[in-house]
Amino acid sequence: MKKDKRVLSRRLIQSYMSSIISISLVLLLIGISGFLAVNAGSISDYFRENIKLSIFFENETSEDEAKKVFADIRQREYVKEAVYISREDGAEEMKEILGQDFLNMFEVNPIPISIDLFLKAEYLERDSLSVIEQQLTKLKSVREVTYQDSLVRLINENMEKAGIVMAIFILLMLFISIVLINNTVRLNLFSKRFTIYTMKLVGAKRSFIRRPFLNRSIVQGSISGFISSLLLAGAGYVIYRDLPQLFAILNLELLVLVLIGIICVGILLCLISTYFIINRLVSMTGDDIYY
Repeated sequence: MKKDKRVLSRRLIQSYMSSIISISLVLLLIGISGFLAVNAGSISDYFRENIKLSIFFENETSEDEAKKVFADIRQREYVKEAVYISREDGAEEMKEILGQDFLNMFEVNPIPISIDLFLKAEYLERDSLSVIEQQLTKLKSVREVTYQDSLVRLINENMEKAGIVMAIFILLMLFISIVLINNTVRLNLFSKRFTIYTMKLVGAKRSFIRRPFLNRSIVQGSISGFISSLLLAGAGYVIYRDLPQLFAILNLELLVLVLIGIICVGILLCLISTYFIINRLVSMTGDDIYY
């Protein structure tokens, strides 16, 4: 008798653990999808804000004049970062590209003073860029403003497409996750249909039958969500350790919200699935429970 109880207990524990592991893996997929979704804006902004505008001054422009214009530009609302490049700095950059002796062909340094300008992401639209280019070109001593228009167009178009693909992927993952969790809960509860039917025969109300299963589903969802959160946090740590430059793009505060959200989603999905499946099992007749 004791041996049978131990076997039964072991089977119940194995069934419960397998359910938790299955749900945890599904929640992990939801967490990864959610983390990518909440950071989609940060990733898009990173690529946009690394597009460089080059402002070139007239050759006769003095350092003092150029620095005054630079100070004005740096204070403008659309500027994320501005880098002043003197003639000497420009010459050093050209030496790296053309070789040390390229200046020997000129009597004076032909490299103009310039500014490398990086805009805030929201201004990296073609209309906004056109207006900004016109404003900068009208500044005193500014000869030319250049940027890669084709690159701007390519990034904007690809980011829009990536957003649509990401939305479809997340919806698909949510659908698959709901189906998998629902099936896991259903299989787990279906094994207890005889117990549920017996409780119904002795006069137990639906609320009384549901209560222990709903409480257990909350615990199950909490444990699964916590395990998934640990796995996702571990993955985040690996990224931080091995790819710090990639991790710098991501938002840590949003990661914390995603980890909390995984636990909440785990509890909610397990609770809803359990509620509807228990109602269905309670409604079964004596003949239905054998099929």
